[in-house]
Amino acid sequence: MSLKMPIWLQETPTGIVLNLYCQPGAKLSKVVGLHDGCLKISLQAPAIENKANEMLLAWLSKQLKVPQKQIQFLSGQNSRKKRLEIWGSITPERIAEVLKP
Repeated sequence: MSLKMPIWLQETPTGIVLNLYCQPGAKLSKVVGLHDGCLKISLQAPAIENKANEMLLAWLSKQLKVPQKQIQFLSGQNSRKKRLEIWGSITPERIAEVLKP
């Protein structure tokens, strides 16, 4: 039985693309819900000197149990809307399950 993939998750030939909307400066880093077709994530780090981006990569790596070097930005480093690609042995189903809002 295959689950319908969430709107914020896309499987590509090279990996799995996540469309995220990030809110820096939060009390806790966590999945908040959906926002404009993206998965909304609040991040503890402030939006200065790339700290929120670094925290996002570290947090995703920990949540998904994927080495950080297997997660990369495709776009949005300087915006709240970000596109990241993950590759390696993780499945889109696993990502959807771990990060479900």
